[in-house]
Amino acid sequence: MAEVRHKILMVTSEVVPFAKAGGLGDMVGALASELALQGHDVRVVLPRYYSIDVGRLQRIGGPLGVPLGLEEEWCAVYHSRLPRGGVPVYFLDHQELYGRDGIYGSRAEPAFQDNLRRFALLNRGSFQLCRALDWFPDVMHAHDWPAAIVPACLYLREHDGPFARTGSVLTIHNLGHQGIFPRADFAQLPLPPEAYASAGFETAAGLNLLQAGIRNADLLTTVSPTYAAEIQTPALGCGLDPLLRRRAGDLFGVLNGMDYETWNPETDLSIPANYSHRNLAGKAVCKAALQEAMGLEPKPELPIVAMVSRLVEQKGFGELCGPTHGSLFRICSELALQFVILGTGEAWCERELGALAGKLPNLKVALEFNDPLAHLIEAGADFFLMPSVYEPCGLSQMYSLRYGTLPIVRRTGGLADTVATYDQETGEGTGFVFEHLTPGAIFDTVGWAVWAWYNQPRHITAMRRRAMQQRFSWTHAAARYAELYQWAVDRRLGRFPRTW
Repeated sequence: MAEVRHKILMVTSEVVPFAKAGGLGDMVGALASELALQGHDVRVVLPRYYSIDVGRLQRIGGPLGVPLGLEEEWCAVYHSRLPRGGVPVYFLDHQELYGRDGIYGSRAEPAFQDNLRRFALLNRGSFQLCRALDWFPDVMHAHDWPAAIVPACLYLREHDGPFARTGSVLTIHNLGHQGIFPRADFAQLPLPPEAYASAGFETAAGLNLLQAGIRNADLLTTVSPTYAAEIQTPALGCGLDPLLRRRAGDLFGVLNGMDYETWNPETDLSIPANYSHRNLAGKAVCKAALQEAMGLEPKPELPIVAMVSRLVEQKGFGELCGPTHGSLFRICSELALQFVILGTGEAWCERELGALAGKLPNLKVALEFNDPLAHLIEAGADFFLMPSVYEPCGLSQMYSLRYGTLPIVRRTGGLADTVATYDQETGEGTGFVFEHLTPGAIFDTVGWAVWAWYNQPRHITAMRRRAMQQRFSWTHAAARYAELYQWAVDRRLGRFPRTW
């Protein structure tokens, strides 16, 4: 039987290389490209934010009318392509809603007050775009709360006509962000008033876009198998675990892949020496360069522990550097190591890290976004710390494995699915894993890694070589998504019934 090729429209707030605030943008760009290379007709639609240079895009067609509530918005449509796979990317241009710095908010306004209308335009505009192009997908793949209105529109508005055979897939990238707005704002959505309750938008906190998306999508996915299980529990379900448990038979965890072309120590142009699992000599050169770049003492015998992260509670910074109780001061004071942190985030965390770096000569902090430095850190560090409260998938631990920088991680989400813990009797494993997120557990596990550095150097080298040979392929992930798309189409066509 010939493999089915699908027409897929990805509706998203981010896609690399055009717009990125987190891992969502990486995932959409990589998955869309790989699906295209496997023969599927994939297209992407997102807003044309102020940061996307319109001079590099091609305008297509005339103004696009988009019904929202009792009004109609008009936007221009621009076009480009993803570098890999040639995937068409369409941009909805609306100066009032998208012509500003930031995707979801800015430093001055962390969440834009009109985000509901901004992303409602994206959702409804996706349908209008398909009509204008006379191209109708087999599947609309919505990503996180900014695109979660799409499944509700398909189910409630598109019973017949050109979208009657279109299935919906909703990927939950981070359940902690749900798109909650005042109930009165529902009038701005392209849905009848009774849908507020009947379609699952209603919560005690107000209008919840992600809840409605979960309620109406033909199929649900998350970005790792462990996270798919975790979000069905009260601990990590963020209030939606009862609904997710009811939909457990339609919820699948598909582990994200990573970009092995950009993140490859054998060819990386951002590092001073290339290396492989067969010849690790270049890693020592990178370590010396990292120590020089960060102002650390040039001591190759000291292990470097590194972090490249958003500086927020979710990433474990409360337990790491929370005032009066964090473990970072003790780690740098009591363990023979050097510590490097790169990132930006919450103001309290930036202030605390800056204060600690002023007291600890072996702690260096760069409060910035710096991609070349991120590559140098991955290559030059010996260990990479990720003490996440939760981690839907995570990419940094995959990069670290590829660069032979052994991860120190909490067992959660994609970290649990990608890092095998060290067995100090046999030397097996690819990193150091701990269970409970406490300052003491972080200190003890970093201490365990440092102990192995000094007492089991052969184990460290063997683990590095083993880690560098791990592969988390987008080829496999895209093939799995293709199977799930067919499931969504079958559900839409009634080949097996809706059970909710």
